[in-house]
Amino acid sequence: MRLIDTVIIGGGQAGLALSRLLTKAGHDHVVLERGRVGERWRSERWDSLALLTPNWANRLPHDDAPVDPDAYTSRSDFVATLERYARSFGAPLRERTTVTAVARAGTGFRVGTDRGDWAADNVVVATGDCAVPVVPWFATSAPVEQVHASRYRSPATLAPGGVLVVGAGPSGHQIADELARAGRSVVLAVGRHARIVRRYRGRDIWAWLDELGELSRSFEDLPAHARHRPRPALPLDGREGGRTIDLGVLADAGVRLAGRLEGFAGGHALFGPGPGADIADADARLARLLARIDEHIAARPDRDAFPPAERVSATPAPSPFPALDLPAAGVSAIVWATGYRRHFPWLRIPDVAGDDGGIVHDRGRTAVPGLYVLGMRWQSRMTSHQIGGVGPDAAVLAAHITAGDGRRALRIAA
Repeated sequence: MRLIDTVIIGGGQAGLALSRLLTKAGHDHVVLERGRVGERWRSERWDSLALLTPNWANRLPHDDAPVDPDAYTSRSDFVATLERYARSFGAPLRERTTVTAVARAGTGFRVGTDRGDWAADNVVVATGDCAVPVVPWFATSAPVEQVHASRYRSPATLAPGGVLVVGAGPSGHQIADELARAGRSVVLAVGRHARIVRRYRGRDIWAWLDELGELSRSFEDLPAHARHRPRPALPLDGREGGRTIDLGVLADAGVRLAGRLEGFAGGHALFGPGPGADIADADARLARLLARIDEHIAARPDRDAFPPAERVSATPAPSPFPALDLPAAGVSAIVWATGYRRHFPWLRIPDVAGDDGGIVHDRGRTAVPGLYVLGMRWQSRMTSHQIGGVGPDAAVLAAHITAGDGRRALRIAA
């Protein structure tokens, strides 16, 4: 068994960000990655994906490589960025090493892998906020080929014919758009969702969110009702230099909008009421955000430097239809853009298990001394699970972990 101060599980942006800070502090650690650096970006994202946020919002700790701050990085280029970042500081990385068990052992932990075990004082789970694809229970009765968004690659990888895309988050929007632009007939099943614009009054919407303080907003800043019902993710698009993508854009591209998918009967897909109420709610939330931006600009001394407020039209409500005969409509495939859930089956420490399958923590620190998480949604702020949000949380954990180095040296000397 190998001895180490800290084991970081996960070689994506979160694990590497922490590794960079621990390396700078001279702290002995290792990063265990089940595949290659950024494996989820390599094997669980579609080919044409581009990051939703501009480069300036995606900086990792001590990464000074020159980039166009206002450009949007493709999936493949971001994988290359993670590889370069790991090389830049000689990350102590063990690729193709799958963690099989993490358990308490004395005052530390035993980390089992398919390539041998480690004994560590600290363990940091940096495998991502949610990793296990979710599909509804009735997916087994789907009468056509089906694939989760994590396994979708391109229109050419699906059977010829129409496609039913289920889920109107960022993935559902982009996949439906790509399929429609490839000439496929597409139906999008829509539930609760968000609407946003790529740019407003001369600036990227992400810059406005940053200036309004939204990106640094903490969980405690949320209204009580919002803490138990996460807000839908913003359907932004970084392709083609950044573009607005919403249900109106999809409808203009020929995508048919249906209500929430509720099941299958024979060859029919069954939908709930039309998405009119969800569409109206998303439109209202966007209108409130844009009004806040307008008020913010009006209070700035340079307000006259900004273009006038832009009118954003309401999304036309589609005509609802309760069912779709899939064979008659030529639908040959379903793409489930229905998200992910938390699941850590290798974590053998029940003291920190949450009701949702996640790990209970307070800003990354669990109730078990030495056990931490990084890269979780709302770990400390809205962006904690995003690329540019892992750095501040990693700095907090690095400071806490390295604060114990002096005490460890005294124990060894004794």
